[in-house]
Amino acid sequence: MKDSLRVIISTLGIISLIVIMIGCSRRSEDEVYAKNEISKQNEVVELIWYQLGAPQEDGDLVLGTVNDYIKDKIGVIIKIKYIGWVDYNHKTQLVINAGEPFDLMFTSSWANDFSQNAQKGAFMPLNDLLPAYGKDMLKNIDLRFWEAAEVHGKIYAVPSEKEIVNMPMWTFTKEYVDKYQIPYEQLHTLEDLEPWLKVIKENEPDVIPLYLTKDFCPPIYMDEIVYPLGIEYSCDPNNLIVSNLFETESMKSTLRTLREYYLKKYINWNAATISDDKTVKRFVTKGDGQPYADRIWSRNLGYEVVTSTIMESKISNYSARGAMTAISRTSKHPEKAIEFLNLLNTDEYLRNLINYGIEGVHYDKVNASKDELRSVEGLDHVYTFKMRYNYDNMKRYDVPYWVQGGLFNTYVPEGEPLDKWQKFRELNKKAETAPTFGFDFDSDAVSSQIEKIKTVMNEFVPPLYTGSVDPDAILPKLQQKLKENGIDKVQDEIQVQFNEWKINGQ
Repeated sequence: MKDSLRVIISTLGIISLIVIMIGCSRRSEDEVYAKNEISKQNEVVELIWYQLGAPQEDGDLVLGTVNDYIKDKIGVIIKIKYIGWVDYNHKTQLVINAGEPFDLMFTSSWANDFSQNAQKGAFMPLNDLLPAYGKDMLKNIDLRFWEAAEVHGKIYAVPSEKEIVNMPMWTFTKEYVDKYQIPYEQLHTLEDLEPWLKVIKENEPDVIPLYLTKDFCPPIYMDEIVYPLGIEYSCDPNNLIVSNLFETESMKSTLRTLREYYLKKYINWNAATISDDKTVKRFVTKGDGQPYADRIWSRNLGYEVVTSTIMESKISNYSARGAMTAISRTSKHPEKAIEFLNLLNTDEYLRNLINYGIEGVHYDKVNASKDELRSVEGLDHVYTFKMRYNYDNMKRYDVPYWVQGGLFNTYVPEGEPLDKWQKFRELNKKAETAPTFGFDFDSDAVSSQIEKIKTVMNEFVPPLYTGSVDPDAILPKLQQKLKENGIDKVQDEIQVQFNEWKINGQ
């Protein structure tokens, strides 16, 4: 895997030389041919881009500014089609299965499944296109993101460079942390929370000690391959066994603890059926974070929060594929699509325009203080200014920033540290890979079983994960249903393929 990527990257110098030679030879070609080539180069191409998120009130205003810029730069304009969070998986599959012509689409490990779409031929392989049309981002983005973008030796998407690991965190409301002098930084496991949940329950009747929703997922100490099957992080590296999450002692213990907390009324009674309501007063909840995530969550919630990490995370396919942009097999302009993504991921003005909106309308630049500039002196990836939201206008253009492209050339918002992206890079550099990183399961032989298992999981998981039911009574029923729907066959197939992958040197 690494070798194939290095071959692609090493060819960039050769390609540059070829381009120069072609340029020289064209000077001697006849005038008619030259005029035809100029005409083609001046043709403006429209790219259709499916994104996760809601349409924006100022979307046309921002997109008009974007298109004016990129039309002159690379002869491209874009049309964004937004699909909401709830409908994204379903509607993107309808688009793909119908063979609808489009160019770009957000994909990931958790939404619009990247691996499955790549393996069924929905996305275009990019190995031949990247050296010619995406060489800048190919060189700039961390190699491990490109490794994650590979399926069976072919690159099928452009990764958004951000944190490369998942960082599950407990998120505490600072008001109660300060009031009861809670040592939140020392609280990591679910069990660590118990004494303080009791304090809040006894002293703050209007506050939910542990606020959970139907989307809550407890800490999982496993690299999942096909949910709920994967390899535990504690597994012997010389004997990597595919396990059923609900048969592991760590998950059984977690579910019993959640049930205990529910019965003690630490958890809201309606957790299994509700979505997040930011107006609800809570002491602690769980989030999937990143460096300085507390600053973002504090801004979004309207009050200050602090965080502690739950576990030391490793790089997995799931984490490194957290945000990607694929090119459709139906695209008529794949070269221009790559050229656009290359510009988006390397052009500071364009990246921030499509991320934050228009300077002077949706945000302004403000100089960083002299003290803060001194504190980051000598560090890389540091701006001399910050981005200040115009909160009234920002409401008209507020998009999920990681959907579009890499983060490391976006401006740092006011209230966040100037060295934010430096910290992200340091985190990525130190992160270790999970033993399953790079393994892609071919699910064709068990696809019908996997779909049935998903249905079973949707039925059982929300009440189990929120403590709403007794796990000792429900887990046997879950296991029986999983077995009836073929989980053993899926587990065996994963193990066979994984063993082959290990034997063949990954």
